[in-house]
Amino acid sequence: MKTFLVIFMICLLANAYAIPTSKPDIAADSVAQKTEGFNPNTATQEYLSLLTPAQKSKSDSYFEGKYWLTLWDMVYEIVIAWIFLSLGLSRWIKKQALKAKRINVQNLIYIGCYLLFAFLLTLPINIYENFFREHQYDLSNLMFGNWFGEEMISLGLELVFGCLVIMLLYIAIRRLKQNWWIWGGIIAMVFLIISLFISPVFISPLFNKYKPLPESKLKEEILSLARANGIPTSEVYQFDASKQTSKISANVSGFGSTTRISLNDNLLNTCTPAEIKSVMAHEMGHYVLNHIYKMLISFGILIFLGFVFINWSFKKIINRWGHKWQINDISDISGLPLFIVLFSLYMFAITPINNSIIRVNEIEADIFGLNAAREPDGFASVAMKLSTYRKIEPGYWEEILFYDHPSGKARVLSAMKWKAENLGEIKP
Repeated sequence: MKTFLVIFMICLLANAYAIPTSKPDIAADSVAQKTEGFNPNTATQEYLSLLTPAQKSKSDSYFEGKYWLTLWDMVYEIVIAWIFLSLGLSRWIKKQALKAKRINVQNLIYIGCYLLFAFLLTLPINIYENFFREHQYDLSNLMFGNWFGEEMISLGLELVFGCLVIMLLYIAIRRLKQNWWIWGGIIAMVFLIISLFISPVFISPLFNKYKPLPESKLKEEILSLARANGIPTSEVYQFDASKQTSKISANVSGFGSTTRISLNDNLLNTCTPAEIKSVMAHEMGHYVLNHIYKMLISFGILIFLGFVFINWSFKKIINRWGHKWQINDISDISGLPLFIVLFSLYMFAITPINNSIIRVNEIEADIFGLNAAREPDGFASVAMKLSTYRKIEPGYWEEILFYDHPSGKARVLSAMKWKAENLGEIKP
């Protein structure tokens, strides 16, 4: 049920690594030392062979399980929409909302109640997917109370931003009739930009503490890398992700004056300087290559097309079942569950397109990072650590359909190809 709101928060996606913590792998160091008679394909296989059969099996199980969860999540959303529409929950909420005099207040009441009921109905599957399953695969450090507390913060944000944006959408629908989707798309784009701007300063600190990275040689190397690539920052921030997860991560977030380079404490505590620099160079690549702006345009177009699909399909469905559900047209707020499930179906159908847009940006940032940091083995060893939560060696179509980042194998091979062309610069 969160799919509709998630697309509005696309700009908050982590264009980042998210990698389980581990100590530097001695075996990986031995692979890195080999330069004589170097072959990229052979070196890639040597990196891949560092993963034990048990580790690979666990990784594959976790990631492949998410394929099915994506399908069942969509089925679950359809069932919830049926509960609202066919069992009368939507009509009951609207009846309560109609006690207010102004239509915008009525809509706000309905939207708020809808989001609360949707949260409660999705809570069981949410607890399984994002708490128990994450602990099952040793990817979470949160106790249930802390996890639920963060869910309450997320719910609060959904209520504030969701009520506002959906209310504005319904104003556009009422006033513009058939052309509502044009201004609806513009409203979504404006919200994306605002979210992107305020996230580093107001949203992210609700979940983690951010503070400047202490002065060190590593910090100076990161800032030097930023200056060399035209990134206007004089600070690097760290945040305490270890309270939530065993993964390492870094990101370049924000928009304009709020642009911020951040890395988490797991990255600092468990990775070598070469690995850290390779990750930070990748993140800087997103900024230098203007991926934020490109993704805004790309996802903005997809949102417009999604609203066109809703405008067409909503009419078709209401013509058949509208009388039973007591929904007159798309401007009727009691049709919100249908509106959202249609958008969710649209997003589900274009998942490969979404993934490909992000994956292309990630590939570009990978190449940029290799050229900027010049740490191919650091990059390769970090890519291998993705294997705890991401299948390291998928099939061709599997990667196209389900991966929003390059696979571990693709990243290692990319690093080894770069190394092969720059052997004279690689320190033994």
